[in-house]
Amino acid sequence: MAESEEELKSLLMRVKKESAKVGLKLNIKKTKIMASGPLNSWQIDGEEMEVVTDFIFLGSKITSDGDCSQEIKRRLLLGRKPMANLDNILKSRDITLPTKVRIVQAIVFPVAMYGCESWTIRKAERQRIEAFELWCWIRLLRVPWTARRSNRSVLEEINPDCSLEGQILKLKLKYFGHLMRRKDSLEKGLMLGKIEGNRRTE
Repeated sequence: MAESEEELKSLLMRVKKESAKVGLKLNIKKTKIMASGPLNSWQIDGEEMEVVTDFIFLGSKITSDGDCSQEIKRRLLLGRKPMANLDNILKSRDITLPTKVRIVQAIVFPVAMYGCESWTIRKAERQRIEAFELWCWIRLLRVPWTARRSNRSVLEEINPDCSLEGQILKLKLKYFGHLMRRKDSLEKGLMLGKIEGNRRTE
């Protein structure tokens, strides 16, 4: 991650040089570059590098415009799989409702919340998160789609300690505090809006 093209080229050349010292080679074909501003082509050491508008980095989808909506949709979809895998457990009559709720919060919600510390949550995303949480509770309670039950009645029966959105907010605040305790860093500058553009590579 760098603040300018020159700095990024310098970092990449340094990585390439240090790698060569231990017999490793930087594969330019597998290296991608993403810029927050317009960038059509980019070369380093005479080799063309692929310029992308989004890519998966450490399990999260990052876009050049910083829009989190795609990643939030993706995480919520990924959260549906572990929920479906828990069907046999959630059907069991030997497990109490509070325990089932804790199982969902411990296994399903972390998948959906992965990387949420950096999300920008707008009204549309908030509604998606609320809908996903309600879908989980309805599936847990095995409420048929024909049943005329209000969302409030479902939440009252589940009685969670904290909503999914509330858990996300806690993680965001914890991460913000962690960044603010740093002296100077690119991430802190971006968080405070002191840096307008940056370059990222994978």
